[in-house]
Amino acid sequence: MGSVSLKIGHGNARFNRATLCSSVVHLLMLSSIVTTNLFALYAFTYSPSPPNTSSSVSHSSKNMSVISEHVALILREIEESQRRLRQIERELSGFDFFDLSRPNLPPELHTFLTSHPLPLGRDARSGLTHMLSSVSHQCGKSPSALDLLMQYMSYKAYSNCPSLDPGITQKLISKACEPLPRRRCLTKLSGKRGGRLPFPQSLWNPSPLPSTGTSGIDKKIWVKPRWKNDFLIDDVLQLAGSGGVKIGFDIGGGAGNFAARMAERNITVVTSVLNSGGKPMNELVAARGLFPIQITPSQHFPFYDGIFDLVHISSALDEGGAPAMGMAHRPEALEFLMFDIDRIIRTNGLLWIDNYHCSSDERGQDLIRIIERFRYKKLKWVLGEKEVNNEGHMQVYLSAILQKPNRG
Repeated sequence: MGSVSLKIGHGNARFNRATLCSSVVHLLMLSSIVTTNLFALYAFTYSPSPPNTSSSVSHSSKNMSVISEHVALILREIEESQRRLRQIERELSGFDFFDLSRPNLPPELHTFLTSHPLPLGRDARSGLTHMLSSVSHQCGKSPSALDLLMQYMSYKAYSNCPSLDPGITQKLISKACEPLPRRRCLTKLSGKRGGRLPFPQSLWNPSPLPSTGTSGIDKKIWVKPRWKNDFLIDDVLQLAGSGGVKIGFDIGGGAGNFAARMAERNITVVTSVLNSGGKPMNELVAARGLFPIQITPSQHFPFYDGIFDLVHISSALDEGGAPAMGMAHRPEALEFLMFDIDRIIRTNGLLWIDNYHCSSDERGQDLIRIIERFRYKKLKWVLGEKEVNNEGHMQVYLSAILQKPNRG
């Protein structure tokens, strides 16, 4: 996983490790090839002086013995190189972080992580002979993440899923540990649900939920501006290119207010949601008739390239890296996030940066430099102050409407 970065210092640990291991792999392969060729050249070009006596038979026998030794040595070198390459591949993939012999490992976690023989035998490309699980190996790097994962996967198969801390999934994600699917336990309802109102009445008056209520719903946002950084939705939609806006993505959308405003205009918006203060905001977003998805800005967005007409983001720019992994507020983490946002926006689509808090001049300059690298057209760009929490304290915010260029 690489990127065209600005000035990367220490970077992501997994990224640096993969680069170093890749170099080692290349060096080992080169060394193995050179050694093999040298031994082969020596073995097949070696010719002793012509014998003058009847000892020629014994000399021929010795020559064959020497060649056999050289061939055996070459084979041992090749086998050793292959062994080291397989070990490096396993380390690079993160397959050796879990000790499956641990006595307190939950049975379901052990079942999921246990390797299984490949149906057609050894894979010629990778040298692997067993199939391993595709997720959760990152969790083994962090003891706290592994403890959370073991707690998450501690359940009895084919029974009801046990009650857990509502935020445990979010904690795992914040540690760059994708939660395993709880495939063999039955989800319990968290409480008695009332009937949902029909759409579109549900957009601004969803039936109260026991766990979330209706907190977070804002009926004035994007229709009544308070500061010059506040853009109106109708003004932004007028800036859209050919085809207008039909589908969008709201990153870190909270209670789904942006998606609700767009739904009023017959525009579908997917909202990334994380639980807030232990409250399952996904329930509130779904009760409004909107589409929530649980994902953080530090993860690869599970969408095809170039499908969104508009991507909306604000404070989630600060979450470009998983905080628990030490990546938050790092320029390269912000850059990786921007590359993934750029990937999912179609040509001439819009990126709406909405009231991003420039917590420091350095942070603001980092964002501006990264944006300029993508050569987006600036349709709107406002950098100004606004009051925070009605306390009279002013802070700098950036709002911008950017259009993705045609790079074909």
